[in-house]
Amino acid sequence: MTPEERLHELGYVLPQAPKSVANYVSSVQTGNLLYLSGKGPDLVGGARQWRGKLGAEFTIEEGYTAARDTMLNLLAVLRDDIGDLSRVRRIVKVLGMVNSTPEFGDQPKVINGASDLLVEVFGERGRHARSAVGMVGLPGGIPVEIEMIVELAD
Repeated sequence: MTPEERLHELGYVLPQAPKSVANYVSSVQTGNLLYLSGKGPDLVGGARQWRGKLGAEFTIEEGYTAARDTMLNLLAVLRDDIGDLSRVRRIVKVLGMVNSTPEFGDQPKVINGASDLLVEVFGERGRHARSAVGMVGLPGGIPVEIEMIVELAD
């Protein structure tokens, strides 16, 4: 089963890939590694808009959903940039940044929304190294931003 077929089986449709909003590109490839720029959870087409902090406006469960939506956006960028998600050999590293109040300490539980989706879609190839950190703020007030490194097949 291809990653796209697996996404469909799980009930997900990749949105249109969000475009870069400043003077940078969505990804850079060096060798077999593809570095994806950070993306947030707002689904293209206004399907869902996220603004606020974990520990204030959002619960851990809502943050988990925001992280999953963020990963759907990253997968859409990945698909557009490489043409076919079947080219993914391995998800290498995920950096999850969580816009949270000073007392909020469950950033890893939030970023699990992205990590769980990667494993559901890619199986063992989706298991990755990861950091999940709290931030005092993120662009536009989004609750989650994630960047990722992916190894591609030749």
